[in-house]
Amino acid sequence: MRVMKWSMIALAVSAGTSQFAVASSQEESKGFFEDQSLSVKSRMLYMNRDFKNGASNDQSTPNKTRIKGYREDAGLGMQAVYESGFTQGTIGFGLDALANGMIKLDSGPGRTGNGLFGKDSDGTPEDTQSSAGGAVKFRFSDTVLKYGNQYVASPVFSTDDSRLLPEVATGTLITSKEIKGLELSAGRFTALRDQDQTGRDSLGLKSANIGGATYQFTDNFVAGVAASDVEDHFKKQYINANYTLPINDEQSLNFDFNGYKSKSQGDELSGDIDNRIWSLAAAYSIGAHKFTVAHQRSSGDSGYSYGAVDGGGTIFLANSVQYSDFNGEDERSWQARYDLNMKTYGVPGLSFMTRYVRGDNIKTADDSGSKEHEWDFETKYVLQSGPAKDLSFRVRNAVYRANSAYDSDKVDTRLIVEYPLNIL
Repeated sequence: MRVMKWSMIALAVSAGTSQFAVASSQEESKGFFEDQSLSVKSRMLYMNRDFKNGASNDQSTPNKTRIKGYREDAGLGMQAVYESGFTQGTIGFGLDALANGMIKLDSGPGRTGNGLFGKDSDGTPEDTQSSAGGAVKFRFSDTVLKYGNQYVASPVFSTDDSRLLPEVATGTLITSKEIKGLELSAGRFTALRDQDQTGRDSLGLKSANIGGATYQFTDNFVAGVAASDVEDHFKKQYINANYTLPINDEQSLNFDFNGYKSKSQGDELSGDIDNRIWSLAAAYSIGAHKFTVAHQRSSGDSGYSYGAVDGGGTIFLANSVQYSDFNGEDERSWQARYDLNMKTYGVPGLSFMTRYVRGDNIKTADDSGSKEHEWDFETKYVLQSGPAKDLSFRVRNAVYRANSAYDSDKVDTRLIVEYPLNIL
């Protein structure tokens, strides 16, 4: 989960107490080439969703019928990001560039559907896909304006990176950090590329206007708000508060609250939406161990809607897990989670996680009060040194069960190998 940091009340307080004498980011600029960076990340992903109890993966096309009891894909993706520095002077200028590409290692027209690859007219997954883009940026003091292709991480508009390639948004984003502890942002986006597509706007976004603010009250308490207006779909408001209570050097308590309010508008292309959803998570850390419990609750005349036009990562909620988001209409869900960091036991880079989430009271078409539950297990190892430092291996497994009126039972298994490399 991402942690937000804000308060409008603190804006007035900080305005009078900020240390304006401190040099701004632009004043410390070394130059366009001097501050440049280039990074490349490769990712191999194997993904299998095994449907249970007679459910099937229907990948039928107008010419052929292909029905199997599972989805299975494997591929290799490459993400390259170039970021220039800013030219010196009162207003700095810079350029960013993105390049993404993937190669299919294994899949088929009857067992695809995990969102890794685009498909041709016959339903066959593409062997290769690639795309590129760029953005111009300007900086004045500690305020940056960027226009073009970019990744976005707002709680009301967030590009997803859970498959081989990330989503990419096109638009303008302004981020300001003029006051110590306070970050303000505003943006307008007019295109969004899906993870398995190469077109500029594969999701049909007309426009999305977003704004947000975060403020760090103390070293241990941060809070934030955000809002969005997605044309002919919905409007959203978001709030977050995160507080950490240190107990001693080995122990701490953390509390994280997140909430959304959504309402459809215009042509209601995402349906008739009227939803309020919130989650509260409490985590106790002691040495290598962390124990988390969370509760999440949805109310209104619909479930929480996201992803189709505002990014697949736009769900900053505790019970949004590997397969399910537990965001159905009127749904109530509970989570218990355990994390273990093996560094304490002499194996740095190795970690484990398991969690169980159960949801009920879900309103469906037959008003049956449906239920769902999910058990996740994850282990990850990151090389700590040597020529392949930061190479990581990750195994994720989710066992999902639900009422047949709400969803189908399945097992979701993913094997992920990543290697990030900083070239410049």
